[in-house]
Amino acid sequence: MTPSAILGICAGLTAGIQLCGFSLAYALQTEKFYDIVGGINFLILVAYTAYAGQDASRDILWSNDGRKVANTIVFSCSRLWLLLFLAWRAHERNGDSRFDGVKDKFGMFLLYWTVQGFWVFLISMPTVFVNAVSDASHDFSILDMISISAFAFGVVFEIVADIQKAIWVKKGRQGVFCQVGVWKLSRHPNYFGEMIQWWGAWLFAYGSCNGEIKLQWLFSILSPLFTMHILLNTGGTGVMNANGKNLKRYYDKCPDEYSEYRTNTSILLPMVGYKYIPTFLKRTLFMDFERYEYKPLAKQSESKSE
Repeated sequence: MTPSAILGICAGLTAGIQLCGFSLAYALQTEKFYDIVGGINFLILVAYTAYAGQDASRDILWSNDGRKVANTIVFSCSRLWLLLFLAWRAHERNGDSRFDGVKDKFGMFLLYWTVQGFWVFLISMPTVFVNAVSDASHDFSILDMISISAFAFGVVFEIVADIQKAIWVKKGRQGVFCQVGVWKLSRHPNYFGEMIQWWGAWLFAYGSCNGEIKLQWLFSILSPLFTMHILLNTGGTGVMNANGKNLKRYYDKCPDEYSEYRTNTSILLPMVGYKYIPTFLKRTLFMDFERYEYKPLAKQSESKSE
């Protein structure tokens, strides 16, 4: 089976899984297994491609290809952690506030599930490509070793950040905003880990081109690009959701401390000495965009004008 055919089947599987999840969720009027279905969708795709990318007639088996095995293991660890963490968080919060006023509206609720389907499919594209190509080299190149290390590092870093913050929340949110562990070095270390891993996955997939720049590999750059778009530009989640007007609680309770934290701490890249970085670099290379700032005066002016 060709890589393109396998990719097409993955698209069909994803559509079917998400539609089944939506149908059940709408009938029960619940969002509690939304993230769980997303996680299971990821795992089904990686399992299917590991099987479908084999060619028994030529003794090309997934288990004999170290690149495919490494890629599949890192991907599975990443998505299994996401499934478990989001399921635990939804249980702890007794639901998901993103769906307040949504799950009883057929069209809007369906849109949420459709977006999740696109997210799962696009994120998985590099891994699908690696598993689907049967004639690629099994040997690890220098780029392979660097990129799979970046992929694994991003997964581990995100897990560490999630666990550290979860423990901090369980202990009563001491200090109002999280500054434990890697959160001392980055304001959003979990999102940094999420972005890094998909750039690593995409670069690793290049090794499956087998000397040719395949169109499917080029299109799989949508994986890291879509991840960055969702986390940086979408209001309901990610950096966009955590900043702007949602910083009000910090500026109300500890304005001086939080202002100092923002000045001294990178928005994504874990580092020290962030306060010495020129503002124009923060607003560009470091992606600490002005739209993420809390602007109470502007908000008050808008309210008065209304």
